[in-house]
Amino acid sequence: MYPDFSYILHALLGTPVDNWTSIIKTFGLMLAIAFFASAYLLTLEFKRREQNGSLLPQQTSITFGAKATTQDIISNALLGFILGFKIVYIFSHFEAFKTDAASVLFSLQGNWIAGIGLGTLFGWWRYWDTNRSALPEPQTKLINIFPHERVGDITIVAAISGIIGAKLMAIVESISNIKAFVNDPVGQLFSGSGLAIYGGLIVAFFVVSWYTRRLGIPMLQMMDAAAPALMIGYGVGRLGCHLSGDGDWGIVNTMPKPSWLFVPQTWWAFDYPHNVINEGILIDDCTANYCRKLEQTVFPTSIYECIMAFGITGILWYLRKRIHIAGMLFFIYLILNGFERFWIEKIRVNEKYNLPGGIKATQAELIAIAFFIIGITGVLVLYNRHKKGINQNNT
Repeated sequence: MYPDFSYILHALLGTPVDNWTSIIKTFGLMLAIAFFASAYLLTLEFKRREQNGSLLPQQTSITFGAKATTQDIISNALLGFILGFKIVYIFSHFEAFKTDAASVLFSLQGNWIAGIGLGTLFGWWRYWDTNRSALPEPQTKLINIFPHERVGDITIVAAISGIIGAKLMAIVESISNIKAFVNDPVGQLFSGSGLAIYGGLIVAFFVVSWYTRRLGIPMLQMMDAAAPALMIGYGVGRLGCHLSGDGDWGIVNTMPKPSWLFVPQTWWAFDYPHNVINEGILIDDCTANYCRKLEQTVFPTSIYECIMAFGITGILWYLRKRIHIAGMLFFIYLILNGFERFWIEKIRVNEKYNLPGGIKATQAELIAIAFFIIGITGVLVLYNRHKKGINQNNT
């Protein structure tokens, strides 16, 4: 496994592990790639829908030549303070930062002198740079902004809300997580581990829907355009889970691989050596920071989900030009996503809830069922509405 970037470089170039490149965590790197991949597909789909007239530009007023406002100066100064407060502290505590970057970044510790100094500099620069180009009379112009030009902002909103949602959902995913949160709420909220993908999807959906409606992007068109992007992001994220060995694996699998199965042995049963959560038994003659592997091999479910996610992305990408009912593609996405996640949960390690009637199910299973039902319902409603519209036009 590759818990951080130094292990990737070691595998490729033979360089030592646990060096300064350890600040780049593999899962975090793959998460960033997932957002870029999603943004790329969303941009392509926005442009296609703009060309066929499904999405139209929105007029926005922009003011040129205005002087810096107090809010501009304060926000820039605050950014400078945070950077100075943290960067100098990170350099003076680099070993701790290499080991657990999130704990250092989100702690309340920092260098106050550097923070105040850089904050003052940033605030002054904002004031000087804006006022030197200010006009005697600010001018306001109306310009057209196409949806694809908003992808950067949409991605940032999705990333922030998604990570918050994933963290909150992970906290309530199991009784043990809830107890850990009660004992250390700040530590659990700002730790670098523990993310539930469905929590991120749900929260990001509502926040991005609200945001894009404010931008004037039709909701159903937005949902359809986002469907392939969501799925490829899911797949890249799952690949990050596998490469880092973050605990997102399956139940114990010590069965021999069937002779007809052509996949590598590690795709059938794997012990996740050097996993990022340091779970399992010690690896012989290992002196690195991550020296453990699972005592028994397990199903590498993150690889299975990665493959299925890329496959579903391909299906949605193929269907996007062949389905002409707005919203239909997104509900198909929900059906496929819910279906694959429900069945993969059967061999995943997750704490189960005790439900009435003696039923036991994981949080992800319940959400997957909800996704599937909502998807089926949405498809039927949209199809019947479309059919009624055709019949009315023919009468």
